Amino acid sequence: MHIFYAAPDYALDRNTVVTKLWRANLYESLRDLGHELTEFEIDYEPFNLNLDASCKKQKEFIDINRPVFSEKLLNQVRTAHAKRPIDLFFSYFYSAYVEADAIREIGRLGIPTVNWYCNASYQFNLIEEIAPAYDFCLVPEKERLDDYRRVGATPLYCQEAANPKIYKPYKIPHEFDVTFVGQKYGTRPHYLAQLYQGGVDVRAWGPLWSKRPKPGSVLKRIRKSLKNRFQNRLPFPDFPLHRCGPPLSDQQLIEMYSRSRISLGFTAVDQKPVGSAAPIQQVRLRDFEATMSGAFYLVEAFDELGEFFEPDREVVFFSSPEELVDKAKYYLAHPKDREEIRLAGLTRARTEHTWRQRFEMVFEKMGLGDDLTKAAC
Repeated sequence: MHIFYAAPDYALDRNTVVTKLWRANLYESLRDLGHELTEFEIDYEPFNLNLDASCKKQKEFIDINRPVFSEKLLNQVRTAHAKRPIDLFFSYFYSAYVEADAIREIGRLGIPTVNWYCNASYQFNLIEEIAPAYDFCLVPEKERLDDYRRVGATPLYCQEAANPKIYKPYKIPHEFDVTFVGQKYGTRPHYLAQLYQGGVDVRAWGPLWSKRPKPGSVLKRIRKSLKNRFQNRLPFPDFPLHRCGPPLSDQQLIEMYSRSRISLGFTAVDQKPVGSAAPIQQVRLRDFEATMSGAFYLVEAFDELGEFFEPDREVVFFSSPEELVDKAKYYLAHPKDREEIRLAGLTRARTEHTWRQRFEMVFEKMGLGDDLTKAAC
């Protein structure tokens, strides 16, 4: 197929570290399937800094620049379509990027349109306006499918995955017992603090870990959340700064899975549904990247993730700080058990959770199965 590809290398602003996460997973996987990709040429960074129309300053930027983005998009699509007919328009767009009418205009050219978006678990508002303009929306959050339908969109459940050409184990010695790579927020520092207080050698890399949080409303909100979830287990100590490091590059992240005996994952995001003390949970891209990179993956329990990996055989779940400490200590002391689960998770990820398999599935549902088969031959 000839695919017009329109997506930033990373979905949000990442000034802290250079990353090409989505290029590695989406763009490279589509290209490896044998498709011809024409890429939308634009600088996404200013738009990624202005995604929320509820903010007055950001809305002013959106009102001025979204028509410009839309016009550039349509001009490039028309030019590419005239040179060689486009079989599919594939994007990772927010409503702040583009006008819904521009997506509909692409459809009127006879080009099927599909949008990938993976933050609807807590930021559906950032996609709600343009979702109905697409022929299909790829949705990895099962609990949000009805929200898409409610606004008139056509969702296809498509869980995240990883690219095995990029995410793979490295033959390097273990340097760390337990590691976490990702942003510091919510209950994450308190889980890690419990590990540290329990005598586990644990370290963290990522945005905000090297900065001590200031007292005030944010800290109060976190502690209130923890009190609701864990009752009489407060106060938690903070995670020490000397165990923290800066954000890692994409390659450093992948290699860290091989450098670590245990890699941590968290399914809770730093948001809560209205009227609920519990945070929102979601299956994450990291769940597939870590396992495909050969990590022994110890991850916060979530039923939907259990549909993709078998708990205690391919990954290991924890549901509380105490359980996290107990399981980390157990598997550090039982390397044979740890290795069996690590290899099982790696096998499951590489055989069932690649982007190639995800794209084959959704393209067939979109009626593009014959074109996909031809492209792969």
